[in-house]
Amino acid sequence: MTLRALEVENLKKVYPDFTLGGISFAVETGQIAGLIGRNGAGKSTTLKSIMRLISSEGTVKVFGKDFSEDEGAVKELLGYVGGGFRFYPNKTLSAVAKAVAGFYPHWDKEAFTRYCEEYALVLSKKVRELSEGMKIKFSLALALSHGAKLLLLDEPTSGLDPLSREDFCDTLLSLKRQGVTILFSTHITSDLMRVADQILYLSDGTLLADEPTAKLVKRYRVQTFASFEEAGAAHAMGVKGVKDGFEGLVAGTEEGREATLDEIMIHLEYAKKETA
Repeated sequence: MTLRALEVENLKKVYPDFTLGGISFAVETGQIAGLIGRNGAGKSTTLKSIMRLISSEGTVKVFGKDFSEDEGAVKELLGYVGGGFRFYPNKTLSAVAKAVAGFYPHWDKEAFTRYCEEYALVLSKKVRELSEGMKIKFSLALALSHGAKLLLLDEPTSGLDPLSREDFCDTLLSLKRQGVTILFSTHITSDLMRVADQILYLSDGTLLADEPTAKLVKRYRVQTFASFEEAGAAHAMGVKGVKDGFEGLVAGTEEGREATLDEIMIHLEYAKKETA
């Protein structure tokens, strides 16, 4: 039986003005999962809580190993990448790699060299000389070279141009083919439609959806109505005014057109406000 790459149970973090409300989910080995939600929904809090970069309640298991009981072994299996690389701007890539290698007993220098060649990283360059896309690739090379089998990526495509994002998505798919499991947060849902097997949708610290991408998109359709009353009669969710009348999200029907991830998010957020 294949172990799940990631199991999260009752993850909770309380701030004065925000609460991540005891969420639970799992990511299967060899899958790419996308964590979506509006700004402030709890995406970064979730990833940082999983990594124990911030204190939080709940249980986190990585390939069956409990983070709180076997932290060293779990960190060997985990790689974390934020939006770009913000550390040691005046150090060369070679110097940064040497420093990072000291933290990992199973650092693979040959693997690091191979990834640098694959990603066209020049080791004599300084971190500040890299583009945002290359900084992300450098972060990936560092994570993969200590044997990370699960990558947690926090808004990695933020600030990237469309071509760089396309290149990044190709990289993720290549890593998936190598057996690496990936959980990444993003607000660019078109990237998820290309690569994500699973969608985790956070709203105000609550997990509103957790299911395969294709199933989630197929579940909902968007319909246009002449009036708000007509939309109500069709049990449309998150009804909002548009150029040609009103638009809402409907389930369990073939009427209308297939909803995009953006539209699902927008209408479900509107529906949540309506019931608040």
